[in-house]
Amino acid sequence: MSEDEVFDAEEVYARASWKKTLFTLVLFVAVALLAVFAISMGAASLGMGECFRVVLAEFMPVEEVSTFAQVVVLQLRLPRILMAIITGISLGVAGAVMQGVLRNPLVSPYTLGLSSGAACGAAIAIVLGVGLLGTGRYIIVINAFFFSLLTMAVVYGISRIKGTSVETLILAGVAMGYLFSAVISLLKYTSGHEELREVVFWLMGGLYTARWENVIILIPAVFFLTVLLMRYSWDLNAMSAGEEVAVSLGINVNRVRVTCLTLTTILTASVIAFTGVIGFIGLVSPHVCRLLIGNDHRYLIPCSGLIGALLLLASDTACRTMISPTEIPVGIVTSFIGVPFFLYLLVRRKRRWWQ
Repeated sequence: MSEDEVFDAEEVYARASWKKTLFTLVLFVAVALLAVFAISMGAASLGMGECFRVVLAEFMPVEEVSTFAQVVVLQLRLPRILMAIITGISLGVAGAVMQGVLRNPLVSPYTLGLSSGAACGAAIAIVLGVGLLGTGRYIIVINAFFFSLLTMAVVYGISRIKGTSVETLILAGVAMGYLFSAVISLLKYTSGHEELREVVFWLMGGLYTARWENVIILIPAVFFLTVLLMRYSWDLNAMSAGEEVAVSLGINVNRVRVTCLTLTTILTASVIAFTGVIGFIGLVSPHVCRLLIGNDHRYLIPCSGLIGALLLLASDTACRTMISPTEIPVGIVTSFIGVPFFLYLLVRRKRRWWQ
């Protein structure tokens, strides 16, 4: 290859990288703008200017703001908006990494049975009042978190018996999902009216329980885990070309797969434990990003997280405002949005997901 050809290739690569970086920044700004818009939307009639003054009053002395506006903005809407962004980022990042490490476009944090495991743990806590670490206000959260981790441990243990193959991982996850669904159905059948109602609402997913203490717990955890997953971007890029190519480049494929699956499981379990089952965000977000910027995981991972935040925040805002003051569980809206869009992608996609 001549020097001119090398220079042209480097110029093309730099231009493409610049466009992907710009797209990431645009998504970040879009999330921020949507958050500003969402904070003024709801059953209580508050203008955007009044909401801005309430937030500003927490950092510097400004004109007097009403107690009602402070409660609505600071205690109800702002934690919920931040929780939607955090959850969307977590599910989008987890979906992108799982699809990359398993080289399967149908994989998501829920395909491997993680959501069913979390739901089973939550149902046990709600119906039976049994927690892995005793009782308390966080019994449902703790049960959901640890049952999700337990599911991944069992799925990986089963796959180890067959040589840690991708197919075994996915099939074991599907099987565990059916098993936990059966346990949940049994618990619902034997539960009382109040317990049944609480289980059903948890399974629908929602951000109505968002509190500042939950947000404070999740922000550092999600940031730290996302940074750790970003370190494996180059490894995932190599694995997308095939395991043989990755091994020839000196990558320990099994170690990368186990590490990434462990980190994404913790990331997913952390948010599911607080929000319940919210589907399709982790499945659709990576597909949207691949359609727009390609399969480079250095940009795909953060962009998938931001797309997930956009989708979930938009869905939750619609849930709060469509039939206000009543709200719809956000898991229902994400499914209504995600299913048609995903089918559209499947129909319109003209090439294979991984060449």
